[in-house]
Amino acid sequence: MKTINYFFISFIFITTLTFGQSKDDQEIRRLEKYWTELLDKGDTTSLLKIWSKDYVVNNPNGDVVTPEKIFALMKSGHKFPKVERIIEKITFNQNIAIVMGKELQQPANMTNNQEEWIPRRFTNVWIWSENSWQLAARQSSEVIRKQ
Repeated sequence: MKTINYFFISFIFITTLTFGQSKDDQEIRRLEKYWTELLDKGDTTSLLKIWSKDYVVNNPNGDVVTPEKIFALMKSGHKFPKVERIIEKITFNQNIAIVMGKELQQPANMTNNQEEWIPRRFTNVWIWSENSWQLAARQSSEVIRKQ
């Protein structure tokens, strides 16, 4: 009888841990899509709610930019190209989630043919702060195509 009780307690404990992790995983995946949609729409108000106050980006051009520079570009009429993001790994470390994967960026000619889109690698760093996840840092680099 004790063995059955230990089994049930262990099962409940492991199930609770697994569901807790998958809930965070699902939320990060949702936020990854959501903030990209907000950028496409130019919704700076909502982006400020998702980005941490010290959000910083190392962009594919090698520039380190902050929300102020990003918003100035948007205000000047700049449209960010569409990006298709493929998450390969999410790692949780205490209150930090590190998201890594690949992206395809629509090129300047705005073709919808994804065969012509620019391949990139990315890392996004999310921090759990005040009952929500906030994007704190991002790095994206173009993948050099072999000829």
